[in-house]
Amino acid sequence: MRHLILVGACYLDTILTVPHFPEEDSKLRATTLQVRRGGNCPNSLQVLAQLLAAVGPQQHHPPIKLHMVSCLPDAHAAATGKILASFGDGDSDGGGSPEKAIDFSHCLFRAGHEEPASSYIIRSGETGSRTIVNFNHLPEMTTGEFEKIADAFTQHGDECWWHFEGRMPATTLSCIRYLRQVVPGSTVSVEVEKPNREGLVELAAEADVVFYSRSWAESRGYTTPEACLRAEAASSKASLMLCTWGEQGAGALAVSGGEYIHHPATLPREGISVVDTIGAGDTFIAGMLYGLHADAWSREAKLAFAVGLATKKVRREGFAGLVP
Repeated sequence: MRHLILVGACYLDTILTVPHFPEEDSKLRATTLQVRRGGNCPNSLQVLAQLLAAVGPQQHHPPIKLHMVSCLPDAHAAATGKILASFGDGDSDGGGSPEKAIDFSHCLFRAGHEEPASSYIIRSGETGSRTIVNFNHLPEMTTGEFEKIADAFTQHGDECWWHFEGRMPATTLSCIRYLRQVVPGSTVSVEVEKPNREGLVELAAEADVVFYSRSWAESRGYTTPEACLRAEAASSKASLMLCTWGEQGAGALAVSGGEYIHHPATLPREGISVVDTIGAGDTFIAGMLYGLHADAWSREAKLAFAVGLATKKVRREGFAGLVP
């Protein structure tokens, strides 16, 4: 059994689509309202569950089991039930029993807390911009709590891949260093997304695989994915580094040999009818994590698959039905 464990925040998203971004102290009627479960790692897990369900986890040798590590409200809270039910069983329409596809037993259920971490997203119909306001009153995961979770996986001696959202760099760095001590054979990937967040460079330096966002790269002065990856490779232990670049697709750098490849989001003269960009980066990460477990695929095939999956996602609302 191979374990793919994603560690990150889980949110309940309220998405308001408006004709244009409102002025301060003004009133504006929204055209649509959606409430759905969000969070980078949970979004990626929903896509991964679809991918594994489409081919059957047993077709991977050894088979892959998905796990989520997130802080959630009280186990008996209505919000917790809604969040867990939102994953479905990995089928294309999102229905079914969530425990069949994703293991939630390592989530940290905060006793006495009824409200989930929440995001309020204002999506402009005029420009496509997304303005996000977050609220999270749940106690964050501590290094000690993570160590207990990691210890539970070491008892079985199975192969583990740990993917971290780069939300709390100091805590996450301690978690990665603990993994290096107790399970040095584990693979670690991290997402470097938010511009100007302290500690992300140090976090990336400890990972085997790094996912950079365009916004983070541009905040560092890079104008292309290749420029970002080649510069950051100098201070990283990673074997593979990736950088998404919106409509221009994504690039990947194999650090040891210095080989850079790029895959566009569209073919020349093609266009993308953008419907919903929320979670496109999470979908790309899911596609790459899936591809990186497909040993027979070339690196080019893995990148093309992830870019194609993310492109398919932005053409639809949400994540349901990404995989036939």
